[in-house]
Amino acid sequence: MDLVRLRSEWAPDITREVLAGTVVALALIPEAIAFSLIAGVEPKVGLYASFCIAVVTAFAGGRPAMISAATGATALLMVGLVKEHGLPYLFAATILTGLLQIVASVLRLGDLMRFVSRSVVTGFVNALAILIFLAQMPELVGRGTTVYAMTAAGLAIIYGLPYLTKAVPSPLVTIVLLTAVSMALGLDIHTVGDMGALPTDLPWLALPQVPPTVETLRIILPTSLTIAMVGLLESLMTAAIVDEMTDTGSDKNRECAGQGVANIASGFLGGMAGCAMIGQSVINVSSGGRGRLSTLWAGAFLLFLIVVLGPYVARIPMAALVAVMIMVSINTFQWRSIRTLVTHPRSSSVVMLGTVIVVVATHDLAKGVLFGVVLSGLFFAHKVTRFFGVTSTRDEARAERRYLVNGQIFFATAEAFHAAFDFREEGLKGVVIDLHAAHFWDLTSVNALDRVVLKFRRHGLPVEIVGMNAATATMVERLGTHDKPGTALTAPGH
Repeated sequence: MDLVRLRSEWAPDITREVLAGTVVALALIPEAIAFSLIAGVEPKVGLYASFCIAVVTAFAGGRPAMISAATGATALLMVGLVKEHGLPYLFAATILTGLLQIVASVLRLGDLMRFVSRSVVTGFVNALAILIFLAQMPELVGRGTTVYAMTAAGLAIIYGLPYLTKAVPSPLVTIVLLTAVSMALGLDIHTVGDMGALPTDLPWLALPQVPPTVETLRIILPTSLTIAMVGLLESLMTAAIVDEMTDTGSDKNRECAGQGVANIASGFLGGMAGCAMIGQSVINVSSGGRGRLSTLWAGAFLLFLIVVLGPYVARIPMAALVAVMIMVSINTFQWRSIRTLVTHPRSSSVVMLGTVIVVVATHDLAKGVLFGVVLSGLFFAHKVTRFFGVTSTRDEARAERRYLVNGQIFFATAEAFHAAFDFREEGLKGVVIDLHAAHFWDLTSVNALDRVVLKFRRHGLPVEIVGMNAATATMVERLGTHDKPGTALTAPGH
């Protein structure tokens, strides 16, 4: 049984896993080089990181078939540190990033993904698809008719080949065929080699050459903390997307730890920090990758490509990779979300569109997701307030007013709760507050209950509270003041 589980987790179909990982490895090279240039470091720093992070997360990560490597989201956060303090501090910051992500796993921060609504995830995916497409434009616009023709041919192969055979991933065939055509015809077009020099040596284990002082920690901590947060956010969002694409689950807290271990290893091997890549993950899944083997092979084959086959890899035309990434953007975009804009609740559509707009406008995935989560929370709070209410009846025989509270009492409904009581009603001898159908959630709500009880008492009316559920009673006992010594629950003489 364990062998069956191991096989399903690692390699449901060995051939498909290897072929999918091969496509990913080829597509990783120009991106890793580009992200290195963004961070202001040599191409080998991003390439070594992509190899190391992919291999380590294959074993330690919580999501099979997900690809993690050097990314643009994390590279952007390193620019200032590299410029001001140099490469050794980047390696130290990468190691600290990994340690912080392991701490996040211990604290089970991966569980926070359940607070990210479906609308935010959809907006995140759509925005990322748009950014992936826009990122291809510099390699396409103004490059000449040959590049346009090569890209069009690549897309034709990618979408046409599956009608003939699915034995080999069509993106891999596209890269091989277009590279062969380019070399045979001697086409003068932009290639992978034009992006930057590929390393010829294997990465070596080494300690970052920085002084082990508090000052060093002060320098790298802000960058490490930011990279850790952004990296985990993007990784957990990508895991959720791959979960849906493959109709399988994953361990989000293990993924936090896996990302941390991978970044620590990357820092010691001369690489930069990274995280999950939705584009490469979509390529992997679309090419048939479902297990950990595809991720392991992508990282290992990447290193083989750059160190052993570097001269050949450098000849790959960028037009071939642009075609693959355009396919990724098309497959990533949730086209159904456009049709459902008019059928889904308006608040959900606003959250989705807002997330897309913020991400595309800022090119910052973290800001977009944060905006979407906050907006979802505001809409949720508004929706909950609509189901809150207080009704009352008067018992003339006992000269008593009974208030029945319905719904959730928290910071958004606390003032409405307080305003629902008439503190100056004539002829009353007592008040009963019935909480059978209510629940108190926070300090603000308990404070509102205190204010109501104490205000009635100041008007000489005894108050009886009935029907508190166990959770509410515990919170009131711990945070409330109206039943503390000197403020009895009922007025003297009741």
